[in-house]
Amino acid sequence: MPFKTLFLRFIPMLAVLGPGIIAGSVDNDAGGIATYSIAGANFGTTLLWVLLLTTIALAITQEVGARMGLVTGKGLASLIREKFGVRWTTFIMAVLLIANIGTIAAEFAGIAAALEIFNVSKFISVPLAALAVFLLVTKWSFRKLEKVFLILSAFYLVYVISAFLAHPDFANSIKSLITPVFQLNKPYLLTMIALIGTTITPWGQFFIQDYVVDKKLSKEDLNIERGDVMFGAFITNFISFFIIVACASTIFAHGKTIVDAKDAALALVPLAGQFAGVLFAFGLLNASIFGVALVPIATSYVITEAFGLESGLNFSFSEAPEFYGLFAFLLFAGALLVILPFVPLLTILFVSQAINAVLLLPIFVFIYLLSNDRRLLGGYVNGKVVNTIIIITFLGIALASIAYVVSMFVTL
Repeated sequence: MPFKTLFLRFIPMLAVLGPGIIAGSVDNDAGGIATYSIAGANFGTTLLWVLLLTTIALAITQEVGARMGLVTGKGLASLIREKFGVRWTTFIMAVLLIANIGTIAAEFAGIAAALEIFNVSKFISVPLAALAVFLLVTKWSFRKLEKVFLILSAFYLVYVISAFLAHPDFANSIKSLITPVFQLNKPYLLTMIALIGTTITPWGQFFIQDYVVDKKLSKEDLNIERGDVMFGAFITNFISFFIIVACASTIFAHGKTIVDAKDAALALVPLAGQFAGVLFAFGLLNASIFGVALVPIATSYVITEAFGLESGLNFSFSEAPEFYGLFAFLLFAGALLVILPFVPLLTILFVSQAINAVLLLPIFVFIYLLSNDRRLLGGYVNGKVVNTIIIITFLGIALASIAYVVSMFVTL
């Protein structure tokens, strides 16, 4: 086939690509980097098998969201309101708000932690980051922001380089990826739940559906968008794999432990070299900036949409004051939580991811019901395989959460 013909066919694909890659990449935010670093440093490669399962679950749940958005032209919050009423919508929005304020604070905590490595105080870095993100989002167009987010996604490759600099045992890592290992103790179970919650996030389920709607895609784009979300899910845990491997091959192998991603960056310096440590810190900063912009945007989209208000970056501030007002509030609340001296950054970064997993459960119920509604989706409802994976994911999160609660009271 002539090159010109191939190129002309590829152009429409470029117009559709983006939502899945961006949604997947931002799952590796500050809380995610901290969680993966702790998993590798404190448990070696024994938790890698969780990544394989969450990659499949993330790909399927993101595909469901994208499909519902493409077929209905509506976001998840709008569908919940139309099918289940205002009360259930308010409940889900409250769940999402609680989860997302913690996540946004985690992003600011990541910015603070990354720049503290370079001796920049959080009292300087956090307010400046909040102001910069606010101006970026309110002054730039949707298309420009999408390009920025796609560029930021590429910078996650620094973690791949960091892992290779650590000279890991890739054969053992691949074996751990396909060989489940269970440890029935509180730290292991909490880390496992956090791994799930940082990969399959409550806000991410709403974000992918709102994104395809705001991008004005239709069901004719379904096949390309499926490829987009599948690739995004793969990239997410491809990067996560290398973060865990880098920390397992250095920090864990030398009998050390860490409590956050900043510790991981600092620990890598004597174990894998100055360059590896700097790359790791740069990756944390990039992930945090990425997340601190996208999570408040997604939250503002969802909540304003849920109650029938104008929402989206295609509107000006005067056209959608509630959307931009909520965006500003979320930035302020997240930044304030990090600046307050009595709020521990570790708790925000790590525990918020575990909370995300638990808060996913009620959201999954609505996703399952809506994505099997033939009156809503017609022939685009879930197949048996998709439904099975959603149910298994739901049960897996529920059982892991129950096991953790039990481990708090019983010596396992």
